[in-house]
Amino acid sequence: MAEYRMPAEWSAHEGCLMAWPTREDLWGSVLADAKEEYADVARAISAFEPVTMVAPPGFAEDARSHCGEGVTVIELPLDDSWFRDSAPLFVLDGDGRRAGVDFRFNAWGGKHHPFDADDRISALLLEHLGVDRIASGMILEGGAVTVDGEGTLITTEQCLLHPNRNPGMTREEIEEELKARLGITKVIWLPYGGLHDTETDGHVDGVCAFAAPGTVVVSLPSDPGHPDYARMRANRAVLEAVTDARGRRLEVIEVPQTAFTDLADGEIEVSYMNYYIANGGVVVPVAGVPQDEDALAVIASAHPGRKVVGVRALAIAFGGGGVHCITQQIPALPAAG
Repeated sequence: MAEYRMPAEWSAHEGCLMAWPTREDLWGSVLADAKEEYADVARAISAFEPVTMVAPPGFAEDARSHCGEGVTVIELPLDDSWFRDSAPLFVLDGDGRRAGVDFRFNAWGGKHHPFDADDRISALLLEHLGVDRIASGMILEGGAVTVDGEGTLITTEQCLLHPNRNPGMTREEIEEELKARLGITKVIWLPYGGLHDTETDGHVDGVCAFAAPGTVVVSLPSDPGHPDYARMRANRAVLEAVTDARGRRLEVIEVPQTAFTDLADGEIEVSYMNYYIANGGVVVPVAGVPQDEDALAVIASAHPGRKVVGVRALAIAFGGGGVHCITQQIPALPAAG
């Protein structure tokens, strides 16, 4: 039997999964803004591929009224709305089969309660989709990893080695589980996620992403006063020193732009890195600041042939994430023959 592997995000998608925001204790005064932004993201992605929005029971009509007819809405029990982290990670094998890896979920180290419905949502989604389930006892969020589809995975020590995730597992045991479940042969450990990313404890999808085999896009703030100025340069030094699973040196594309703005009486940072690669497109969080256009241009250069679309994501950033955090791709089955 062929082994399963997680395809790269730029491979063909059957569709995209999202979850509708309703958690009032998280969103507070920006809940209405969050709904508008989630709907904007869903509509932007639906121009490239089908989007299914999962709403908690009783909220389907709310989601439909915001998203419009181009987005499919279903109801399943949910606690929160960050499907990059609570939805399954889909894998394919060489024989044309698809499965979903159901890692455990503990709300980023128990930061929000309850989270039992989100721990169960992967199994429910896979049942709904008719996709085989592969269970893992390890706690892992999808935003903590980026893969090239050719055996290489990048993560951060800040997140995966945090004691609030898998305190009983060593670094080597975590690597072995990633290799066994996602078809990985090499794990590259960056030291840092974002300093202010206390919600996820430094997910890699805020600082680095594979854009193509042998190519990564990295956050590298140009301002020496930025809290991650030195930390992201330490990340770049690691990327420059390693090879991927195929033995290639990595080409590094820098995103020097950062976006700080105010929302709900506080300062937030919108991470341009937290973007979603769709079929023929890239949907990028933006903040409505002058740096947006330059960042979009850099990301476009990393993804030639794809249409790059910026979507305002201030409330999503307030909640602790970006466009990538609220989406999960379903890879397409390989063409027969």
